[in-house]
Amino acid sequence: MARPAKKLEAPQEDRRLTAVHNDIPQLDRLIHEKLRLGIVSALAATPSLTFSDLKKLLETSDGNLSVHARKLEEAGYVQCEKSFEGRMPKTEYRLTPVGRKALERYLDHMEALVGAMRGSRG
Repeated sequence: MARPAKKLEAPQEDRRLTAVHNDIPQLDRLIHEKLRLGIVSALAATPSLTFSDLKKLLETSDGNLSVHARKLEEAGYVQCEKSFEGRMPKTEYRLTPVGRKALERYLDHMEALVGAMRGSRG
């Protein structure tokens, strides 16, 4: 009669890495994209920024910034206000309370992932 195979328990490091791997899908994909993370981070550091300020700061094109800012606006993370300064259109962005909370969750999540990975080294 054959004996049942002994179940091997994964080493602690493997369990930690598995936990980190399983946690990765929970990242806020909306913020995780590089330019959107840049927009949200810049707005977290100041009350508001104009379209031109963000474009210069993030070194991106009008179209690229517009598309990504709109996604954040649709999610309720960013508020966009359009006005005129003289005859020139002015677009100003602010981080909403929902956006600030999403950024805080994202940063907490990233800190936990970094901590888990550093802890897995020994």
